[in-house]
Formats: sequence, C-alpha cells, structure tokens
Amino acid sequence: MRSSFLIANPKGGSGKSTLATNLAGWFARRGFATMLGDIDRQQSSREWLRLRPPALPRVATWDLEIDKPARPPKETTHVVLDTPAGLHGRKLAQVLKVVDRVIVPLQPSMFDILATRQFLDVLLEEKEVRKHHAFVGVVGMRVDGRTRAAGELERFLQDAGVPVLTFLRDTQNYVQAAAHGMTIFELSASRASQDWEQWLPLIAWAETGEADSAD
Repeated sequence: MRSSFLIANPKGGSGKSTLATNLAGWFARRGFATMLGDIDRQQSSREWLRLRPPALPRVATWDLEIDKPARPPKETTHVVLDTPAGLHGRKLAQVLKVVDRVIVPLQPSMFDILATRQFLDVLLEEKEVRKHHAFVGVVGMRVDGRTRAAGELERFLQDAGVPVLTFLRDTQNYVQAAAHGMTIFELSASRASQDWEQWLPLIAWAETGEADSAD
C-alpha cells in the first residue's frame, strides 16, 4: 500500500464524506488503485460507490469475506477512510495505526471550531501522531478563503500547529456530482474549474506532506 488517509471530525455534517469521495475520485483519475473505506454506520461513501457509473475511473471498497476482517483489495495503492462522528478513544487509536495522513474538515462556525479544536487536541496527543506516522491538516468547508470567517478559522488553529490546507467554497457542484456517484473532477471545466483550483493545495499536501498557507 502506498498512501492512506483518514477523514475525521467528531461533529456530524462537517463534510467528511464530501472530502472522502472527492479525494478517492482524484486518486482514481490519476490511475492509482484506490479504495474508499467507509467505517461510518450511515455508510454514505458506500452509497456513493453504488451510484458511481462503471465508465468512470474505478474506486474499490473493502474485500469482505465471511468470518474475516474487512481489508483493502490486494492491488490497492491508495486508501481513503471515511469515519463516523464522535470517533475517539481506542477506535481512533486503532485507525491511526494504519493511516499516513489525517484530514479534518471544518466549517467556520464557532460551534464547529470549538468541537473540532477539542478533537485536534486529543488527536495530537495520540501516540501515532506524536511519532509522526500520521500528519494532520484541516480543510475549511463551505467557506470563501477571502472572508473574515476564514481568517478567524486560521487564527484559531494557528497555535495548535495544524495547517489549514485549503478552503472549499459552498457550491451545489459537490451535491449534484455526489448524487450521480461522481466527483467535481468529473464535471466540466466551465462548471468546476474554480473548485479544481481550490483542491490544488490539498492534493499537493496529500502527495508530498508539505502544506502551503491557504489563501
């Protein structure tokens, strides 16, 4: 396995499945053998996979065998794990042992920021993160990076030592693409070029581990 990513936030509705499906779709479009694993009881990502047209780059899911643990298909090089709200404790520690990077989606409301900051404090105390086996980055969801809300989010997280990788705008492109098992990268340039551009810092971090400041 080449790279594995955990998409996590303790708060429901933060945009975890949006991030997970689009990141997995990006890797698949690059030609990587990609698996999208859903450990959320709602199984949002698995439902997205069922909708995905067979003509699009394939995104696999768990290999499931009776009386055996779920596992990635043997040829898998890139794994993206979607997670339930409230992931913590032993389960969080177990998942961190098998991933390389952690991406935390965060909306710029005070309630979301406070809940997520507490989660980040816990996350950064986990043994696997302290050993640098996992790197953590935040993605601002449904926010314009030029606004005061974006600036406040960055300032709030600055002292935690966690980078804001990018900001993804509030657009129906994500909703409409997801409804057809697609990603924004499979929409036309005339419709989604602004969204593609916003993903570039996140993709660079996913591929290199180095983060630039979000604009």
